Order: sequence, then structure tokens, then C-alpha cells
Amino acid sequence: MVVSYTALLGDVWRKISESINPTARELASRYGYLDYAVARYYEILGGWEYVKELLEAFEKPLSRTIRVNTLRFRDSREVLERLEKLGYEFSKISWESFSYIVTKTGRIPLGATHEFLLGGYYLYRGAASLISPLALLPKPSDVVLDSAAAPGGKTTHLAQLMGNRGVIVAVDVSRERFRALRSNLERMGVENVVALRIDSRKIPGIFGEHFTKSLLDAPCTGEGIIQIDPTRKTKTSFEDLVRAHKRQVELLTAAIHSTVPGGLIVYSTCSIAPEEDEFTVAEVLEKLNNVRVVKPSVGLDLEPGVTEYFGIELPAQLKLCGRTYPHRHGFEGFFICVLEKV
Repeated sequence: MVVSYTALLGDVWRKISESINPTARELASRYGYLDYAVARYYEILGGWEYVKELLEAFEKPLSRTIRVNTLRFRDSREVLERLEKLGYEFSKISWESFSYIVTKTGRIPLGATHEFLLGGYYLYRGAASLISPLALLPKPSDVVLDSAAAPGGKTTHLAQLMGNRGVIVAVDVSRERFRALRSNLERMGVENVVALRIDSRKIPGIFGEHFTKSLLDAPCTGEGIIQIDPTRKTKTSFEDLVRAHKRQVELLTAAIHSTVPGGLIVYSTCSIAPEEDEFTVAEVLEKLNNVRVVKPSVGLDLEPGVTEYFGIELPAQLKLCGRTYPHRHGFEGFFICVLEKV
């Protein structure tokens, strides 16, 4: 029997409403969240002590992260030493070869240094954005589709991992964000990217099955980056989650249709909402019979994907997806799923 996981979101909302208890209301009031959001966190994490840890972690600022750009500077130490002279200090990220957490701020903002303007590094709000390009395992011989690519952090990361070889088609529909994408490509010396301002859902009709690998860091509600935007505690309704889910299903379906058999597709969000994460992948798995989930290989200890949510069983292979949480990983909440087209 065909299951519509999109349709099942109506049942999810009913069960969420029934699960809102005094503890959920008290924590929601204390930390400034909508009641339904906190009830969902309990369902995901499995204990109120973990929910409290998550809510406390969301109150703490993110540590800025830089990725030194070896397309401009072959020796990472040169960039780091220049920034250290400005008073900055860094801690190496063990699972990404050229990335560092900022442990002490210097005299000049990181977005205004000569080294930044020269393309010496890309500046991130947190470290989670480094995960999805690594999980795609891009090679110099690949033809890569980067959907929803702006402002370019993942595009420039892919180009660096590919050594400016192969081809990346970077797509974004937003005019303003597309300007930022073009600016970052030029600043960081990227030469293997074709940038297109178009809705990525149209890509299969233009290219067909063309790309060996595809990355979709999907537009989402941002429920994993409350440290950056606290308004996300209250501005996202359940209907907003459902609308985001439906668009994400369309975007992910298009990315899969654009990828050749045997290719990899990475789907990621800066959200911890199962409605946008596992339910999106589950809907695509139900619609298409030519993709399977494979475990990300990123050198980072990820939490497994959700396979049961308010009594609704999701495909068992979603356990192979990865999640990060602020209270467990020290940076944003993030979801990643690697699909292989078979």
C-alpha cells in the first residue's frame, strides 16, 4: 500500500496537540517557545532532561567558524598567522581539513579583514554547514548540481574539495542571494562553477539526468539555528512546517531526477524538525523506487535519523541519516541524508 507521509502530517499535528502537557507548557513559557515545539522536542529526544539541555544550548551563542580557502592560499598557516597578528585565536576542527573554530576575537571583524577580501577564507555562523559538501564526496571528475546554492558557502567548499576541476552548476532563484553567490565565487577564486538564477525544480527539464552528484541544502524554517535568530522560537507554525515540507519534497525530487544512476544526492537542512527532514525523505522514498539511503561519511559522530514520530513509523533506512544537536555537538542543529540513485 502506498503511504503518503505528507498526508500523515495531519495525524502528527493531532498527536502533538494531545501530547502538550504541563511540563511542555512550563518549559515553553520559561524559554519563550510555542508549546507545540517543546512537545516535539520531547518526542525527538526521549526525555525532559535532554529537552532542557537542548533549550539551554539554544540560549548560547554559536562559535564562528572559518574555512581557509586553498584555492587562494595553498598554505593554511599563512592565513591563520595573518589573523593571529590581529588578535584572533583558533581551534582546529578535526573532521574538516581546512576549518577552524574562532576561540578569540581580534581587532578587526572577520568579514572586513584584508585576508577575507582576498578570498583567504569563508566565514560561517557555525560549523554544521561544513558537513554536507564533505558528505557528497566530490571528485575532480564529477559534474555536480548545487541546488539553492546561494550565498555560496557550500558551492565554494565543493570547488575547493574538487581542486577547481570538474563542473559545478550552482542554482538559486533569489536575485538578492544570487548576487552574494556571484560575489563569493569571484572573491574565492572559483573557476569551475556555472551559476544559474532559476528555480531548481526546473533543472530536470533542462538537463535531464546529467549530474554525477547533487547537493540540496534546502530552504527550511531554520529550527536548528535558534542561537542566530531567536524569533524562530515562536514564528513557525505547524502549517509553516507543512508548507516547507511540500516544497522540499519537490526540490529533492528534482535533484534526484537530475542525477545519473549510480550518483549520490545529499539532502540537508539547518532544521531539527522531522516534518522537514525524515518526513521529506520518506515521502520521496515512497514516490521513487530508484533511491536508497546510505550512511554519511564525514568523520563526525552524528546522531541517527528519526524512525518513529508520534506513533508513525518511518522507513527503517532513515536511521542511516544524520543529525546534530547544539547540546551534543556544540554547534547548530542540522540534518543530513545521503541518497544513492540505483
